[in-house]
Amino acid sequence: MAASQLNAAPSAPAHPLANPGYGKRSAPEQLPRRESDFAHLPRREASIAAYIDRLPDGSDISVKMLAKVLPDYGQCAVRTSLRRLSEAGHLRLGRETVTDTTTGSQRWVTRTFFSRTARDDAWWAAFQGQGGSKTKATPTQRPSRPQPPQRSRAYEILASVGRTKPQMSLSADDCVTLESVATEWLSRGATDAELRQALTSGLPAEVHRPVGIARARLAKLPPARAPHPDPGGVPGPAPTLRILECTECRAPARPEALAGGLCRVCRDEPPLPPRDGLPEADVRAHAAKIRAAAATRHPERTRA
Repeated sequence: MAASQLNAAPSAPAHPLANPGYGKRSAPEQLPRRESDFAHLPRREASIAAYIDRLPDGSDISVKMLAKVLPDYGQCAVRTSLRRLSEAGHLRLGRETVTDTTTGSQRWVTRTFFSRTARDDAWWAAFQGQGGSKTKATPTQRPSRPQPPQRSRAYEILASVGRTKPQMSLSADDCVTLESVATEWLSRGATDAELRQALTSGLPAEVHRPVGIARARLAKLPPARAPHPDPGGVPGPAPTLRILECTECRAPARPEALAGGLCRVCRDEPPLPPRDGLPEADVRAHAAKIRAAAATRHPERTRA
């Protein structure tokens, strides 16, 4: 059978789009389109893959929509085909962050990443780590001599509070304890001065436990807004975060755990030996609960 017959797929000039920010996303660094791109796949999977390949980014390629526009295949057949495309390295499901250009805030959206060029698991794992960038990062130049560990901007601000208000002096351990929540303030767009003011303004006459006061005040997070550029720095968009999910059950997992885009449970493989030495029966019971929970949450969940 000729490769052109395998890739024969109906044209889709009016294929519906998914909600803004969702739907198909083409993987980067693909080879030019060829007639033999999907010749290694069974006929049904080749036809569906060729159809998806020709759709623009943002198209709704959920199971229901594909079954609707491809009347030769029902939802069960489409779902099976998407799984096989995942196993063949053409498709991955996941979520990634998009940034609101007005406020600078981020939200998570669902993606279906499609690659005309088949990729192995290592490539997809690296793709997750790229965080949405379609260009290769320039290696960071490191000094030849060992350097002392660099403290975060949040840590330095916390450590400097005592110079403004001595009664609020924080120890090194206090700064480490509060560093993550102070970083969250900065990620929401707070300036250094605003963070210091939150920690030092309106203090009681006597401060007996500065770390307790700082923790209570930092717990009241400010609303997110466009981040304030660092002095002398070049402002840029917030980095994109990406998480890949199992093509079958949509459970998020580490890239190395998604062989062919599927988690161990959906590959019908036994769970990894537990570190705490649980009996095998308990491990299998726990895996069954995970399957049941996934089926309850997403009995007919589609992949947009």
